[in-house]
Amino acid sequence: MEYGFLDNANDAAKLKANYKDYAEAVVRAVAEYKGIKYVPVSGRDYYVVKSGDTLWTIAKNNGLTVDELKKINGLTNNSLSIGQVLKLSSASTPDVSVPTDENYYTVKSGDTLYAIANKYNMSVDELKKLNNLTSNVLSIGQKLKVSSSTASDTTSNEYYTVKSGDTLYSIASKYGMSVDELKKLNNLTSNVISIGQKLLVSSANNDMSSDNMYTVKSGDTLYGIASKYDITVDVLKNANNLTSNTLSIGQKLIIPTNTSYNTYTVVAGDTLYGIAQKFGISVDSLKSLNNLSSNILTIGQKLLIP
Repeated sequence: MEYGFLDNANDAAKLKANYKDYAEAVVRAVAEYKGIKYVPVSGRDYYVVKSGDTLWTIAKNNGLTVDELKKINGLTNNSLSIGQVLKLSSASTPDVSVPTDENYYTVKSGDTLYAIANKYNMSVDELKKLNNLTSNVLSIGQKLKVSSSTASDTTSNEYYTVKSGDTLYSIASKYGMSVDELKKLNNLTSNVISIGQKLLVSSANNDMSSDNMYTVKSGDTLYGIASKYDITVDVLKNANNLTSNTLSIGQKLIIPTNTSYNTYTVVAGDTLYGIAQKFGISVDSLKSLNNLSSNILTIGQKLLIP
């Protein structure tokens, strides 16, 4: 986020006068992005319920009627709990606080079963079954059960949300697994993925081999890692679909070995079909492994071969 520049007098004055609001906005945004509990400070848009509060006193003190306050917060009764966060304006930032009972979610305007299920890493069918729903119709203020003490070991599962530019190969590489393992784990029958889709990348019932993976540490360079494993930097970059030499601590790299990959250099007249046939693999597997989005090849291009 960029709020202004300190070497600009007007921006500096604005930042100084509003820094608390800016800081609050950052915390709120990060909490919303990570899906964790967030309790905003009382003021302008929010109110945190204290001992002795009632809907009537809160509404009166903030220029609202009880009905308006209940409607803004999707409340169906007059019950309050200490520490509960109430919105005081329908124009407030979307409520990102977790319901008082963290096993439940209160439906807001614009919500869908798909969006809610996605948020809590479950399928629509699982959400409907958990709440005994027979249709996809929701109502504002409706409380949905999103977890239970008898639910399966979802806490042992790890999910990845697909972003623009992701491929099954790049995601599999990041988590130290093969494309086939990733597809099997998510019951995928094709290599097509969509932005926002959640993919299971780790589960209590899934043991991934990491024999050929290296985790980047402070001070590591591509050259140093490549030298350690007696391979070239180009081979290492190609195996991990890297377009630059930049590394980040904790990043996982595939280390190509004679038992995992061979490298093939494209020559004049080569086609993906011909190369795939030569090595007994499918064109789709060859494209996925090398993160190719088209069938175009260039002479001298290096391809990984399982």
